[in-house]
Amino acid sequence: MTDKIDPQEPQDDEGDFGLPARLFDEVLDAVEAGDVARLDAIFEPLHAADIADLLEQIDARDRRALLALWKGGMDGEILSELDDNLREEIIQSLAPTELAQAVRELESDDVVDLVEYLDEDQQAAVLDALAAIDRIAVEKALAYPEESAGRLMQVEVVRAPEHWTVGEAIDFLRRSETLPDQFYHVMLVDPRMKPVGYVQIGRLLSKSRATPLRDITEESFRTFHVEDDEGAVAYAFNQYHLISAPVVDDDDRLVGVITIDDAMNVLDEEHEEDILRLAGVGGESELSDSVRETTRQRLPWLAVNLGTAIIASLVISIFEETIAGLVALAVLMPIVASMGGNAGTQSLTVAVRAIATRDLTTSNVWRVIRREVAVGLINGLAFAVVMGIVGVVWFGSPLLGGVIAVSMVINLVVAGLSGVVVPVVLDRFGVDPALASGTFVTTVTDVVGFFAFLGLASVILL
Repeated sequence: MTDKIDPQEPQDDEGDFGLPARLFDEVLDAVEAGDVARLDAIFEPLHAADIADLLEQIDARDRRALLALWKGGMDGEILSELDDNLREEIIQSLAPTELAQAVRELESDDVVDLVEYLDEDQQAAVLDALAAIDRIAVEKALAYPEESAGRLMQVEVVRAPEHWTVGEAIDFLRRSETLPDQFYHVMLVDPRMKPVGYVQIGRLLSKSRATPLRDITEESFRTFHVEDDEGAVAYAFNQYHLISAPVVDDDDRLVGVITIDDAMNVLDEEHEEDILRLAGVGGESELSDSVRETTRQRLPWLAVNLGTAIIASLVISIFEETIAGLVALAVLMPIVASMGGNAGTQSLTVAVRAIATRDLTTSNVWRVIRREVAVGLINGLAFAVVMGIVGVVWFGSPLLGGVIAVSMVINLVVAGLSGVVVPVVLDRFGVDPALASGTFVTTVTDVVGFFAFLGLASVILL
């Protein structure tokens, strides 16, 4: 038997809180031995997020064996931490009684997140497991548009009349038996149930009982409408350092609250999608995806890349005689294209990130373009000197060195320009710049690089 380890302790000097490899061995050994008690002992100290990570990282066969053995161990917290595709797979494998037990203790926003992308049968199975009042709340949330504040909010809200004092609010909190597991503010409402401010719990506890609540409200107070885009909500949380915020309906009545953990989850998901899309693998690729699903996500953009590569090859074919007359061109032209591609990717990454965070706007886009062009020019001149020397030393031709030097400057300037302009234009036309920009920028730098280098060579050297 392997030595028992504490999965919550850092496993190296850098404080890596990921799961240690030995834990996977322990789990798989317990599954192979059919030892439920040992499996329970291993999972008992683990956070739900760590168990979800473990389920995602083992292969499908081991996962099925684990779930078949670990009956009743799956809970709603673990389900809410899983990748969407794997969550569907595991929910399908759970008996109705297991599923009911798993979701019963979740807050309404977690239940909505759990079921919103499931098919109708799976949604019905989860909703049937809820108490009537909870089911009504979840069904109401599901009626709001996808990726809206209404889907993101939880309906469990701590509210108080705006005319109350600190003492009245504290007495109410002590008497209440239905408080959310976690909350950060007491929402103040007027007689029409319209939120007019909020009080942070810390300030509530630090003031005298006679203090009116309206005298200790936070300046950061702002409301969101149920149909506001969740990305805009997450941006506001990050921009204005919000901890929680009320959500209102069309009549401005308080219907829910969004908390910082849910807003930051949205930001994390959007950042992850941007990274994946920049690589051309779609915004929802996961390690737990099947070969079929992964292929489906990647093949279309590989096909687009093939098409753009053919365009670059057509440019090269125009200069077949030039290349045949001077073989050194074939040796050097990939350098020009590669440098342009890398420079374009640098500018592109900065621009796409700035668009996502709303830092790149119409008010500063020209300044950013000028900066990237200037950077491309300076870097181009620096590497032009290097490649000019290489052309002279390697091939003994000052003219060849001059041609590649000028080509390098042209392509790096174009790379800086296209790295900003392409994502900005795509964003203006409603196309996700993270997904589509890379292909276009690479095409531009390849075509310009080959055309500049081979065109100059045909004019000057031949």
